[in-house]
Amino acid sequence: MQDARISSEFIHMGEEPDLVPSYTIFFTGCTFNCVFCQNWDISTRPDSGYTIEPTELANKIESRAEVGAKGQVFGRARNVNWVGGDPTSNLPFILEVLTQCRANLPQVWNSNMYLSVETMELLNGIVDVYLTDLKYGNDKCALRLSNAPNYMEIMRRNHLLGRQHAEMIIRHLVLPGHVDCCTKPALTWIAKNLRDVRVNVMAQYRPEHRAQEFPDIARPLRMAEYREALEIAETLGLDLCD
Repeated sequence: MQDARISSEFIHMGEEPDLVPSYTIFFTGCTFNCVFCQNWDISTRPDSGYTIEPTELANKIESRAEVGAKGQVFGRARNVNWVGGDPTSNLPFILEVLTQCRANLPQVWNSNMYLSVETMELLNGIVDVYLTDLKYGNDKCALRLSNAPNYMEIMRRNHLLGRQHAEMIIRHLVLPGHVDCCTKPALTWIAKNLRDVRVNVMAQYRPEHRAQEFPDIARPLRMAEYREALEIAETLGLDLCD
């Protein structure tokens, strides 16, 4: 088993309303190389953070399930939220933690969903909610901005597989200058194939990490672009998160 490294773990109140309070475990490293990564200090430094024994993390989960984090006023966690970076590279560690954990909390897989079929099979029966990140609407943008070959095929396959076995909330971060090439086709695909999922159209983009090297995304998102994205989602009849 590889050494999983954790950046932080805490009761998170900033996720979608249906999920909070969420006991969130941030791993270092990621399977993507997004040039605009908002968490680049975590995702690009897989050797940062700290290691923890599976038994110790299982105990932490149990303590959050029973009484909440020590000194925490928000009360019990409603779920365990595995995130990063991306949690995929740490799946063996996560499974070992869960085999030792007695807390009956729903498991949230907070991921870019760039996974193999074998990984999706392992997650079947483990994950209760897929909290996914559907970034792009075409392979060209995915390869150029996240170094993610064959993005569309993998994303579509895994979203359909995941929804067969668990609840799903899809996040779409609106990128500046990418409403036509990414937002519209991504939301249209969701509307045609996953009408029963909730969708969070997000305006949190800011030009972080190496974004200044790419002129199309080297600026903040304009409010007009975000409003256009929301109008597309509403026209398609998507179930939008509050």
